[in-house]
Amino acid sequence: MTARAPIRVLVIDDSAHNRRTLTQLLGSARDVEVVGEAEHGEEGLRKVLELHPDVVTVDLEMPRLGGYTFLRLLRGTAPTPVIVISSYSHQTDVFKALELGAFDFIAKPQKATPEALESLRVELLEKVRASRLALARGSRRDALQRALGTHEQPPFVVAVAASTGGPPAVQRLLEALAVEPTPCVLVCQHMPAQFTRAFAERLDRIGPFHVTEASEGDRLLPGHVYIAPGGRHMVLEERSGRLELSVPQQVPGDRYAPSADRLFASIARQLGDKALVVVLTGMGSDGAEGAKQIHQAGGEVWAESEETAVVFGMPQEVIATGVVRRVLPLGKIGPALVVRARRRRSAQE
Repeated sequence: MTARAPIRVLVIDDSAHNRRTLTQLLGSARDVEVVGEAEHGEEGLRKVLELHPDVVTVDLEMPRLGGYTFLRLLRGTAPTPVIVISSYSHQTDVFKALELGAFDFIAKPQKATPEALESLRVELLEKVRASRLALARGSRRDALQRALGTHEQPPFVVAVAASTGGPPAVQRLLEALAVEPTPCVLVCQHMPAQFTRAFAERLDRIGPFHVTEASEGDRLLPGHVYIAPGGRHMVLEERSGRLELSVPQQVPGDRYAPSADRLFASIARQLGDKALVVVLTGMGSDGAEGAKQIHQAGGEVWAESEETAVVFGMPQEVIATGVVRRVLPLGKIGPALVVRARRRRSAQE
């Protein structure tokens, strides 16, 4: 049996120390090979054309040719998955990079402790491997519009889970929902704590929904989107006869924080057969156990199909449980939710 060729990576960073560190971390895996380094975007672009790497890692702040310009030029000349390595102090820059076609991002550790470097190594290798899967498929973006409204009826609640490739997928889903402003959307996106608020603020600026990072006691309202805070969970609870969000801290043993399994389980308890959850692109199996509880409560589970999922891990795992009602490409999930929301609204009128 022929061994699979290693994933060829080009590292671009103006810091020699950072290049050396990333090269060492990537080189720790047998299935990954660093084929070159570059200290700015101009040199990086030349090396992409010369070396044809499978994946590129890039810092956004570089001399001569910055990260944004590099992404624009790369997209037009030699489309290649790019993983942005960004500091915690530049959250909004990351989302602009995703809009320009970056595959994903990783936050630089604030202190280079052995534990932080090991965490960086694991995440870096996971996303480099995921980018190879994405290269075999393809997917991405669109545009937006519309206004919201409120009423006292309990809103139509949709819970969405996503990981790698999720930010643009969530954006596209909300864009498609923009023609029907009554849903309340709960988003569990795997993302570091310092980035979820910036993600919510960005979505709030570009669409009709009111998007916020979830806080303790938030009330479920139509036309509102709540993003689970990174490093914590988001669960649905009933308090004083009304539904509210709670954001408990993670506990030892939690694999994901936020956790789609925790969110889905709470929705199954509180909404029963009115529960509807959607699993989008992502690595791992988060959401599969919670999906079983949604099904047992009489609710519905939908999943993104392989043809559009950047990484088919999470959707595939939830489909494998046998409880998924609908498997749809990303572009059809939003319109299908609009139909469901309008049907529900008509039944209440």
